[in-house]
Amino acid sequence: MLKEGDKAPVFKVLTDSGEEFDLAAHQNERIVLYFYPRADTPGCTIEACEFRDTAKKFVKKGVTVLGVSPDTTKAQSKFKEKFELNFTLLADDNKAIANLYGVMKEKNMYGKKVMGVARTTFLIDNGKITKIFAGVKPEGHAEEILAIL
Repeated sequence: MLKEGDKAPVFKVLTDSGEEFDLAAHQNERIVLYFYPRADTPGCTIEACEFRDTAKKFVKKGVTVLGVSPDTTKAQSKFKEKFELNFTLLADDNKAIANLYGVMKEKNMYGKKVMGVARTTFLIDNGKITKIFAGVKPEGHAEEILAIL
């Protein structure tokens, strides 16, 4: 399990636009890497729209916001377009990044136990995890992060 102070695991993945994103190329940046269960679902939409609406505040602080879910590039692209999201979404359709960051958890879905992404956010600064938010509530999360930054 990752903890604050650990080196952020690097990965390569496709973005919502189909371009490759390599975290290793962003080691000198401040990043909000937030994991959400599924594009275009109620809680995930609230969270994404709050990041959209506060994007200028993150830019002023020199922070890049990246959203990650186990969706395809196509699903991420549709989600981004539908809600006019102004930050990059990463398509983790094979759940490799979610597993790398330890956010795949057992959940109870309509009485059935299933594995899914637990809403979690990592603040990364110069390649190190400086803060982990686990069990995130979508409402107010972007502002919660900004208050810490």
